[in-house]
Amino acid sequence: MLEKVALVTGAARGIGFATARLFLDAGWLVAVLDRDTEALNSAVQDLGQGAGGFDYDVSDPSAVDAAIKDIMARFGRIDALVNNAGVADFGPIEETDFARWRRVMETNLDGVFLMSQAATPALKQTQGAIVNIASISGLRASTLRVAYGTSKAAVIQLTKQQAAELGEHGIRANCVCPGPVRTKLAMAVHTQDIIDAYHDAIPLNRYGSEQEIAEVIVFLCSDKSSYVTGQVIASDGGFESTGVGLPALRG
Repeated sequence: MLEKVALVTGAARGIGFATARLFLDAGWLVAVLDRDTEALNSAVQDLGQGAGGFDYDVSDPSAVDAAIKDIMARFGRIDALVNNAGVADFGPIEETDFARWRRVMETNLDGVFLMSQAATPALKQTQGAIVNIASISGLRASTLRVAYGTSKAAVIQLTKQQAAELGEHGIRANCVCPGPVRTKLAMAVHTQDIIDAYHDAIPLNRYGSEQEIAEVIVFLCSDKSSYVTGQVIASDGGFESTGVGLPALRG
């Protein structure tokens, strides 16, 4: 039996790296794609046998085409595509010039479209799965996230379009929206006041972990979710479900 192959973008660190590791633990081979060469090489070394590194930028159409050709030449198939690559650039609306807007959109939205389109012929052959990583910011508006939140909301809609059109080929498409996650970056920039505020607003009263998000992603790529497509799953400790309710009123 041929080993299944997962392609994970933005996999040199964070949720992408945790997802790649979990795929390997489940017996898959993994194409680890990232544009940060140094971090990519380190990640592939840490992941070990079964992982292959691919240094490409998902926002560049020619690079995307080259990446898929390279991955197919190496592995011969793609059973799952995880569009995780993204940039988090926050700022006020008035300070978000078009260049800043495009920097966010070209990776967070264009990259998802380009990678999915380029991988579709391979996914047709395996009746594979697409999992797009959006964000709680695509479900709930917040200050300073005009570009980021809009890009992630668009990814949610793109996922539904993919599910509707590609289902007849046996390709499933789903979307995961992480809430606050305890990454090294988040912990470095979040003050104690921010951490406390998130804990108060999240029903589970804590940040999620990279591993917890990865578990949802790998499940959606597996045969265990074979009748699940077009879904948006907020892996967020219940954050989205609380809407605009004040934490103090839930006591």
